[in-house]
Amino acid sequence: MKYLGAAVILSLMITQTLHAADSHSNHFQSALNGFIEEALQKNPILQEANNKINVFKEIPPQVGSLEDPMVELGLMNIPVDSFSFSQEAMTQKQLTVTQKFPYPGKLDLKVQAANEDIKIAGQNLADMKLRIIKEVKTAFLEYCFMKAAIETTKRNKILLEQFITIAESKYSVGKGIQQDVLKAQVERSKILNNLIELNEKKEIEKGKLNSLMNRPPQNPLDIPHGLVKTKMKFSVLELQIMAEENRPFLKGLRSAVDKYKIKKQLAEKDYYPDFKVGFRYGQRQDSFNMEHPDFVSAFVGVNIPIWHKTKQSRKINEESFNIEVAREAYNTGKNRVHLQIKTLMDQMLKSLKLIQLIRRGIIPQAKQSLESALAGYSVDKVDFLTLLDNQVTLLKWEIKDHRE
Repeated sequence: MKYLGAAVILSLMITQTLHAADSHSNHFQSALNGFIEEALQKNPILQEANNKINVFKEIPPQVGSLEDPMVELGLMNIPVDSFSFSQEAMTQKQLTVTQKFPYPGKLDLKVQAANEDIKIAGQNLADMKLRIIKEVKTAFLEYCFMKAAIETTKRNKILLEQFITIAESKYSVGKGIQQDVLKAQVERSKILNNLIELNEKKEIEKGKLNSLMNRPPQNPLDIPHGLVKTKMKFSVLELQIMAEENRPFLKGLRSAVDKYKIKKQLAEKDYYPDFKVGFRYGQRQDSFNMEHPDFVSAFVGVNIPIWHKTKQSRKINEESFNIEVAREAYNTGKNRVHLQIKTLMDQMLKSLKLIQLIRRGIIPQAKQSLESALAGYSVDKVDFLTLLDNQVTLLKWEIKDHRE
């Protein structure tokens, strides 16, 4: 009867292990989506990145504006013998207003370069969101794995306790040895230790998940059990093409290339002069015997790029090298992403094959082996160590199934 009870528990345990993934999938996905949405709204890293974009948005209006006009007040041709404003006809009180105007097109290029910085910051934020989503999924699924491993271990603990009962019964009637009972108790202690470690790891993942959502790490979480194996619809090449088109990280690197192209155009325009336009009003004071009309002056000035070999030409070279650096950074990033996709797809294909092998071969075989060992032990044809070894093997592959 005790053997029959252990066999029933073993049968139920295997059935639950193989079919748990088919239940609660909607609740499982809904919970995960809720955590992702909350993390995207509340994660402080994303808030920081979003504020950086706001900083960059304030730059284009600044670089696209003219420099502030200059206002000068001055005195001209004052005689030092009397310091009188009416003694000499050329004595003036002057008001001068000047304004600098860059060569046409320079301000527009500065604005375009600043807008590229906004694009880069936006792509960095988008890529950071993807990383946060990945971290949420990883912590969520690790938590679910720990829950599944704990449940499987607990079921194996119940089964092991049935083995202990059988061993104690055999020992009590003189058909078994005390060493079998002690071995079983040691194995139960190992399982209890595994449960402690699994619960600790589960709490660590819970803390990570809460932190990503800007919650206190000890907050409770309502996470359903239900690890689900999903299908991959795309090939490696399709994913690589999608990454080149859509990955924010790569888009940001392309924007960096565009930014330095614009800065090179701006450097080329430094060969052309900027303008300085001024207006001057000179007020003269009438003398006792003569009226002195006021003066009005206007002037235009330009800078002459006579040091272009060591200044403007070098700046163009600098931006040309920056373009090449940015291009190679993009190529490096693209190659890295392609390799990541290939590596992850290889890992996924390996896991799919392993899951199929575990569920169709290893676990059914391990179950049969354990059932056979249990039946053999009950009639003294199999030693207890073999029974325990088969039970440990089954537990290991059940947990391996959850992990893959």
